[in-house]
Parts: sequence; structure tokens; C-alpha cells
Amino acid sequence: MSRTRKLLCSVYGLIAVAALIATGTQNAAFVSERGLSFATGFAAFWPALFANHATISITVDIFLFALAGVIWMVFEARRLGIRFVWLYVFFGITVAISVTFPLFLVARERALALGSNAAERPLGVLDYLGLGILTVGTAALAVYCIIVV
Repeated sequence: MSRTRKLLCSVYGLIAVAALIATGTQNAAFVSERGLSFATGFAAFWPALFANHATISITVDIFLFALAGVIWMVFEARRLGIRFVWLYVFFGITVAISVTFPLFLVARERALALGSNAAERPLGVLDYLGLGILTVGTAALAVYCIIVV
């Protein structure tokens, strides 16, 4: 791996660590200030995303950006033979996309540095199903925010 790619992977790794610390501390503070358990805190978190127009704007922005990123990640993972792309997506939803997207970029840089010896795989039925579910869910969120909130 070239020096530039190693440096880029280090930067991506630092972004992921910073995102994990920044989002993790805020999520923990949200749960603890309300005296909630993790499960009830997670359930209480979602309504807070719609507290006002500013939070709605950033929520919709992040969800739509994440959707575009996830679509690209799945196609890129299949093109370069990167394994476990849906784990990046799952942890992006449950932890933070700002953590897992840079980690995916590290995996991508490693695959590119190796010359991507893996054969390109077409998207499978489960890939299309997962992307469809995420797309419909994100579209529903956007429509909900436009019409209801």
C-alpha cells in the first residue's frame, strides 16, 4: 500500500474514532439525563429527531445522504469484492453512519491497494431487497417530515 493510501486510511480511521466518541458521548448523555435504559433511550431518541424544524432538517439531510452513501457502498463493495458490506450498513444505522462510512472507506482503500483481485460480483437479491427497504424507509421519513411534521 502506498504512503498516500496509508495516510488516507489513517485519516479515515481518525474520523471514525472522532465520530464514535462524539456521537457516543451525546447518545449516552441523552439516555442518562432522562434516566432511561439503553432500550428505552433508543426508543425515546427517535421522537427527539423531530423536535423542531432544525432537527428535522438535519435528520432528513443525514438520512438522505446516508442512503446515497449506502447505495454507493453496496455497489462498490460488490465491484471490489469487499466482504460484509451489510455489517457496515447495520452498524451505520445502530451506531452511526459517521463511524462506519469512514471504516468502509478504509476497507475500500485496502481493496484498491491490493489491486482488487476479487472478481466483481453482481448485486444479489438480498442486496436489492436491503437497498429497496432502506430507500422506501428513507423516502417515507422524508415524506412524513414534509407532510406531517
